[in-house]
Amino acid sequence: MTITVNTISVETGDARALRTALGRFATGVTIVTTRCPSGKLVGLTANSFSSVSLDPPLVLWSLRRNAASLQSFTGSRSFVVNVLAADQEALSNRFAKPSADKFEGLDYTVGLNGCPVLRDTLACFECRLETEIEGGDHLIFLGRVERASYREGVPLIFAGGSYCRPVQLEASA
Repeated sequence: MTITVNTISVETGDARALRTALGRFATGVTIVTTRCPSGKLVGLTANSFSSVSLDPPLVLWSLRRNAASLQSFTGSRSFVVNVLAADQEALSNRFAKPSADKFEGLDYTVGLNGCPVLRDTLACFECRLETEIEGGDHLIFLGRVERASYREGVPLIFAGGSYCRPVQLEASA
């Protein structure tokens, strides 16, 4: 079997090829939510989530600097990262598309700092904004976890531009 490796030069500005290469790294799918100082609820689908530290408990996620919701997240100073289960693809799509009110008719609870916590997600991290970090065309939000919850289940995965479900590998001897 021959394996073909595609090499790209980031200096040429081939953003599509770089995106394809980055898509080889599978990620979980989250919905990040907040409550603006005005009281408006805001949420979006993100796969840029990562744990940073256990002591202190820190997580991060990033958002494009030209995103319509950027000021909502910078102004609120708190957010919730809701980790989606494999059967929540429709919920992911709902928050990935522009809408006047993504929360209309949606079942959620009000968490710490008034931020929406989505029901039936695999995990939830309620965070206070620790700091914002400039990251090229994105702003990185570093949050201190104030409360977390989780349940058993199969996570929703995103890889190669598609939703996926993990497959358990057999243990090697």
